[in-house]
Amino acid sequence: MQAKIKTGYKNSGYKVMTCDYIENYELKNHTTFKIGGLAQRAFFPETIDDFCELLNNLNNPIVLGNCSNVLVSSKGIEQDVILTSKLNKFEVSNNIITSQCGVKVPMLSKEAESLGLSGFEFMIGFPGSVGGAVVMNASAHSQSVSDSFKTCRVFDMDTKKVLELNKEEMKFGYRHSVLQEKNYILLDAKFELRPAPKEEISTIMQRNLDFRKDKQPSLVLPNAGSIFRNPPNDSAGRLLEKAGVKGVREGGAQVWLGHANFIVNVENATSKDVSLLMNKMYNMVKEKYTIKLIPEVKFIGIKSKEEEDLWDTMLNQK
Repeated sequence: MQAKIKTGYKNSGYKVMTCDYIENYELKNHTTFKIGGLAQRAFFPETIDDFCELLNNLNNPIVLGNCSNVLVSSKGIEQDVILTSKLNKFEVSNNIITSQCGVKVPMLSKEAESLGLSGFEFMIGFPGSVGGAVVMNASAHSQSVSDSFKTCRVFDMDTKKVLELNKEEMKFGYRHSVLQEKNYILLDAKFELRPAPKEEISTIMQRNLDFRKDKQPSLVLPNAGSIFRNPPNDSAGRLLEKAGVKGVREGGAQVWLGHANFIVNVENATSKDVSLLMNKMYNMVKEKYTIKLIPEVKFIGIKSKEEEDLWDTMLNQK
């Protein structure tokens, strides 16, 4: 299905852009948690220009990448949704990789390996896309997005302009960037990698894959990655395990037996199931250690009153 959207108003009238969309799109088919209700309209732009036109003209759209660290409401999303899965192009020039926001990061990791470029080894097992990785400054195994980040282009939803940001302007920190502070949407990003022996890169990547296999559930068990951020100088997984959360279950959601900071969808879990379980995990750690964990997973969509209260407790550290 296609939508015609009026864009770029000028004295002489307007331009008409055509973009593919799907009505009543079932979002659980798109999320790694396999949880999510319907989006009234889901748009799939194929170029950055089309993406910008949608951002410029749709009313407060929700932008989703690979949905690997989000909990989408089982009640769905009221706003229009833009999915970046078709913004999957990248190019390499010397040691610089320029990537659109929808590129899956394992693809970039493998491309860098084939070219003998180091810096993306940590992303080989990540299920997410470049957009999400940059927004949260994804990191693992002593590497992070910010290490190789050079510049990016963002769409400012307030001014409706495209901006270019350098590394300093991104305000990178642990699981943080300026994109979480301002109403910016990532369009594409440049990364500068360093040459290294391919054998060395391949060895590191395999080691990282082996670690993830041992410590994290595969997507055969639907999950959204780490549930809570690590507190300063400690591990959320360690605290949760000592608090006894492994195997705890709410409805179709269960804390993974292999690692206490993961929730898996074992039986058609809903966003309410996960929210209840997260809140229980949060309270068990708070009661045992007086430490209030911060959710790493983001809730998107329509919240029931109960979900609103559960997330208010966790996000406002009650």
